[in-house]
Amino acid sequence: MNILTQHLKQGCNMSLAFDVDNTSGSTAYQSLTQDSSDKIKSTTASASAHLRYNMSTAWMRQCRPYKLTILILLLLILLPLLAHRKLLNAELDAPPTDVHRSRPLLDAYEDFSAMRASDLKMRIEEMLRIKSTVSVELRELESRRQKLQSDISQYNQKLEELKQELLREQTELERLKISVEQAQVAQREAVQRNTPELALPRTLTPNSLPRRMNGISDGVAAACEMHNCFDHSRCSLTSGFPVYLYDPDVYNVQRSGYDIDGFLKTTIKQTLGYNAHIVRDPKQACIYLVLVGEALLEEDLLRNNRYAAQEEVAQHPHILSNSMAANSSPIDLGKLYQLPYWGGDGRNHVLLNLARRDLNSARTNPLLQQNTMRAIIVQSTFERDQFRPNYDLIVPPILGPPGGDVWQECASMVPARRKYLLTFQGELRPSQAALPPLDDFIMEHLKDMSRSSTQDQFLLQFQCVPATEQQEAGSLGDWTLCGSDSSRKQLLKDSTYVLILPPLGQRVSSTLMLARLYEALRSGAVPVILGADELRLPYAETIDWRRTALLLPKARITELHFLLRAVQDSDLLLLRRQGRLIWERYLSSVQATVDTVIASMRDRLGIPPRPVPPVVAQSVFNSTFIPLKSEPPVGMDTEPEESLGPIEPPYPSPSFRRNYTILRIQSKEAWNDWMDPFFLYPQIPFDPVLPSEAKFMGSHTGFRPIGKGIGGAGKEFSEALGGNYPREQFTIVILTYEREQVLMESLGRLYGLPYLHKVVVVWNSPKPPLDDLRWPDIGVPVSVVRAPRNSLNNRFLPFDVIETEAVLSVDDDAHLRHDEVLFGFRVWREHRDRVVGFPGRYHAWDLSSNNLWHYNSNYSCELSMVLTGAAFIHKYYMFLYTYQLPQAIRDKVDEYMNCEDIAMNFLVSHLTRRPPVKVTSRWTFRCPGCAASLSEDDTHFQERHKCINFFSQVFGYTPLLNTQYRADSILFKTRIPHDKQKCFKYI
Repeated sequence: MNILTQHLKQGCNMSLAFDVDNTSGSTAYQSLTQDSSDKIKSTTASASAHLRYNMSTAWMRQCRPYKLTILILLLLILLPLLAHRKLLNAELDAPPTDVHRSRPLLDAYEDFSAMRASDLKMRIEEMLRIKSTVSVELRELESRRQKLQSDISQYNQKLEELKQELLREQTELERLKISVEQAQVAQREAVQRNTPELALPRTLTPNSLPRRMNGISDGVAAACEMHNCFDHSRCSLTSGFPVYLYDPDVYNVQRSGYDIDGFLKTTIKQTLGYNAHIVRDPKQACIYLVLVGEALLEEDLLRNNRYAAQEEVAQHPHILSNSMAANSSPIDLGKLYQLPYWGGDGRNHVLLNLARRDLNSARTNPLLQQNTMRAIIVQSTFERDQFRPNYDLIVPPILGPPGGDVWQECASMVPARRKYLLTFQGELRPSQAALPPLDDFIMEHLKDMSRSSTQDQFLLQFQCVPATEQQEAGSLGDWTLCGSDSSRKQLLKDSTYVLILPPLGQRVSSTLMLARLYEALRSGAVPVILGADELRLPYAETIDWRRTALLLPKARITELHFLLRAVQDSDLLLLRRQGRLIWERYLSSVQATVDTVIASMRDRLGIPPRPVPPVVAQSVFNSTFIPLKSEPPVGMDTEPEESLGPIEPPYPSPSFRRNYTILRIQSKEAWNDWMDPFFLYPQIPFDPVLPSEAKFMGSHTGFRPIGKGIGGAGKEFSEALGGNYPREQFTIVILTYEREQVLMESLGRLYGLPYLHKVVVVWNSPKPPLDDLRWPDIGVPVSVVRAPRNSLNNRFLPFDVIETEAVLSVDDDAHLRHDEVLFGFRVWREHRDRVVGFPGRYHAWDLSSNNLWHYNSNYSCELSMVLTGAAFIHKYYMFLYTYQLPQAIRDKVDEYMNCEDIAMNFLVSHLTRRPPVKVTSRWTFRCPGCAASLSEDDTHFQERHKCINFFSQVFGYTPLLNTQYRADSILFKTRIPHDKQKCFKYI
């Protein structure tokens, strides 16, 4: 019995442990325990009753009947009372918190005491099986609960995505509505347009030779002007100004014993061969060029000495006397008149007499007192009664190389003040020439100035020491050059100003005077031309010499020192910079001189120049290959509720709109600011801006004012470009090299970008793209252009497939949001002549060396460059980078495979004298997760240090300018009413 009791207690303890460990299944277990307890109590009760029956039977056998009766009566009375009391005590003793158990735990122990061990073990095993079954069911229920929760979260996520998609589709619908409205406006504009669609003009040239006319006398020829001696009928506005050159080897107009300098003859033919205006058919020509000089004695041509002619004449004076006796000019007029297209009177003929070796001889003006009829004379020396203003043309002598880079010949522009304030070296030849009284006074005053006690240093020498090698025989009255070219160059590099004295006599120009001007501009010494009111300077119709030199009458000689001291450093450097630009573009080489002569004649006639040649793009795909397409990722860089602009069909920028007016209205700017009158560009960033009311009164074509003119923010702002210029789009140019996956991701992010016209991918790798490479379909054309070679300069090639003025230059790993791109585009429209972009950098002065620059990418409150890895530029600058930037800079970019962005910033700041514009707070533009680029290498920065200093040496100064502000949206960080929207959500 004790053993049974112990087993029952152990079972109860296990039951308690099960209750504690499995709280989640407590209800089921308690129900099962209640059933088992009821069965055990039933079995125990039956056993107890049987035992009592046996005992009572034995007792009754021993007791009498009356005693039995009394006992029964007592039992009948006491048992109900005891039962009633027991029930009351059980109700009072029951625990109030346990509603599931109907019996106390000790009663269960007592009930189990009557149970056998085998039955108890069976019961316990049964309970354990029930427990395991319940646990499995609970785990299944928990798994189902987790799955339901996962499904609920997925459905919630899908619901959010559908909400985002709904917002995106609503935004897209609004963009489509705006696009339809703008298309309707464009259709109405096309219907109402009353002006012709201007484009590149078709060439209209004559198809016959000049008619033969009667010759004219000297008196008529002396009165020639463009209206009475030039045949405009051969020079249509759309002709392109065709020019024909008489071959100097075939048509020689020199007298016997003379010939043209071989270097000059060969170089002129070569340089004119590069000129876009030259034609081979004389029937098409507007003008005819005849090379008449520099004519030298045939004996002199064997000697490569600039002054060989004078030396030969000094040694053999009979040559000069014989030639002078026969005719003072080496030009044979008979041969000139017999030129096949002379037409009897020489109309539309241009006689080129270009001095190079003989600078002071009478042969520098071989056409003096010669009847050249209606021909235009181009040379350096003119007498006052010989020169026909606005008809003849004064050019400097040919003292430079045939062409190419000439920056090595120039001195640095800084510092502004040099060792000498004013210098002059020269000697009057011939020595017996007498000076007028005023010139004598000038000489005395200049000598006194050089001897005066002042802090300013002067070097004024009126006699050559040592004596010059030039001889006096046959020379004209003029101030000859002293020393050699190298010695004069060294002195001029130390001179702040250089004095230029006019020639003697009645000459308005002389070769020696223009040689002095040439050398002064080359070395950065500001010319001070005394007696300028009596002279004529080269290309005076187009070049503004007041921005290059100090032009003074002789009467100002006593105030000369005061005036030179009064010029501020900023004005001094402005004069020096302008002088160098004039020298480089128009005077420095044979190529520059020839191109300038032709451009001057064309400008005089008001004919547009030839269009600048674009770079023809060659696709990396052959004509039959169709690249694979893939769907682009949607909504990666845009907010679903933010509309950035309408969806438009491709709209190229109008080109050649101002081809007949730009060089008429802005000729001075083209010659003196832009320094490029030689080509006609499709567009330029310097177009004039219309008044505000013109957009609503008669000149509304193409304009899209915000809110149709009433303004607005948010929705109204996103619907139109606004601004001061008509609607336009931009082209994205991506330079890439064997990073296909990065490129594809960058292209995919461009899907849905408003105002995007086209994407041009410059494929710098010699390997073509993989055939199975999938190109994302972004809704606009993607042109993949094969680069001629692996060069970073290819980033700025002016490909013909670029049809917009605005060009966004980006690296293949650049990551820009759509709102950033659109904001940059809007800012560029207001600063079209500048670099507008995102990552800013600056050039820092090296304090240790005190003469070098360092490239710096640290965070700074000043910047001077915007990297073209993510920047807007005008296509015009791509032409200039390719055709005008010194070749040495492009070679340095190829050498380092670096610095092309610095070169573009140098170029734009050099031409505009303005800093770039940085937009937004973005300091870097690399995509997250992309591999490290070369720009993170220390060698990269060292090369960029060298680039800045080398480019400064080429330009003669550092054109970069600092700026201390960036552009953000107008309503950025501005508190606005809740019912209003900002221009951009995050900008």
